[in-house]
Amino acid sequence: MADEKETAEAPKKSNKMLMVVIALVLVILGGGGAGAFFMLRGDTASAAEEKLVKGVVTPAESTITVNLADGHYLKLGFAVQQTEDAGEEAIDLSEAYQLAIDEYTGRTVAELSTAEGREAIKKELVAKMIEAYTEDKTKMVMDVYYTSFVTQ
Repeated sequence: MADEKETAEAPKKSNKMLMVVIALVLVILGGGGAGAFFMLRGDTASAAEEKLVKGVVTPAESTITVNLADGHYLKLGFAVQQTEDAGEEAIDLSEAYQLAIDEYTGRTVAELSTAEGREAIKKELVAKMIEAYTEDKTKMVMDVYYTSFVTQ
C-alpha cells in the first residue's frame, strides 16, 4: 500500500515540476523578446537618421561612348542625384565619367538588354560613386539617372 501511494504521488510532483519549467521558459523567452524588440527599435531609429535627402541633380554635359564586348558600343548619358548635404553647387563629374567608363567597358549587350541587367550594373556604379564622392563622412551622391542609353 505504501508503494501505491508513492507511485500515485510521483506523477503529481512531475506535473508541478513541468509547470514550473514551462513558466520559467515563458518568462525567459518573454524577457528575451522584449530585449530584442528594444534593441532593434534603436537600430531603426539610427537608420532613419541616416536617410539621405535629395539635393540638386547634376547632368553630365555630354554622353560617352563605351566599348562593349564583341565589338559593340554603348552610348551613355547620365545625371547624378546629389544629397542635400552636398549643397547647391554642382559637383565635378570628372571622376563620375571615369567610374562609368570603367563599369560599362567590356560588358555584353545581353547584360545590358534587360532591365534587371541594367539595374544590377547601375547599383554597382552608384555604390562606387557614393564611395568616391563621400567627403568627411558626408555623402555627396545618392543616385544616378540614365539620360541616354543606346547599345549598338
